[in-house]
Amino acid sequence: MMTTGGFFYRQGFDIFRLNFRDHGDSHHLNEGLFNSSLIEETHRAAQNIADMQGNLPFFIVGFSLGGNFAMRMALRHGSHPIRNLRQVVAISPVLDPRKATDAMDRGLFVYRSYFVKKWKRSLRKKQSLFPRRYNFDFLMKCETLMEITDRILPRYSSYPTAEEYFRTYTLTGRRFIELSVPLLVLTAADDPIIPVEDFRELEGNHHLRVQVERYGGHCGFLQDYRLRSWSPDLIHDVLLRSGEAGRGGEIGIG
Repeated sequence: MMTTGGFFYRQGFDIFRLNFRDHGDSHHLNEGLFNSSLIEETHRAAQNIADMQGNLPFFIVGFSLGGNFAMRMALRHGSHPIRNLRQVVAISPVLDPRKATDAMDRGLFVYRSYFVKKWKRSLRKKQSLFPRRYNFDFLMKCETLMEITDRILPRYSSYPTAEEYFRTYTLTGRRFIELSVPLLVLTAADDPIIPVEDFRELEGNHHLRVQVERYGGHCGFLQDYRLRSWSPDLIHDVLLRSGEAGRGGEIGIG
């Protein structure tokens, strides 16, 4: 996100980085917990940002889970328009959260350890800010993402099971038949978290473009030993072709 934001800033774009609840040191701003079903407030935030920019063309770029949100905002754009939205780009987006969660839990230890520790750290911070509402001590011995999910949902959400929760942000099959804005989805066949088969089965109209690279990992797409990614150049070309971009515009990155 930081690399892509810096790239487009140097190209003359205005950049807005949108943090979800409990992301980017925002825990104190909302007593409610983050969960991935919260598309309405995220979409409304994008609408507000676009409205502030007047007639500038507006673009949305999302990575991983942010890519999933970006794709859902593209779907909602038809019924809840975002002003001057010209293009949406999703990099290595989560399509089937159950599969992604299982892949992280069963894959390389480094992925599971990173996300489990990060989630626990976020929950501890939330509890310290709102101790009368939250007590996550019962989760601190959990060793997998699925275990935390199964235990936290019945107590602190409206979803009694993980299956019901995952359905709220699963993006597979024919979901994009009525897409009303150009959407580019970039993924890699060697992504260790997101199964590539789900991308090959996506169905949509002429607005949907799915690009599957042989190599790229999860949000990586490195081009040299200096660990530089080529994805910002691809995104830039796509935005310029989307029309009216010129050398500027507003990009929301999540």
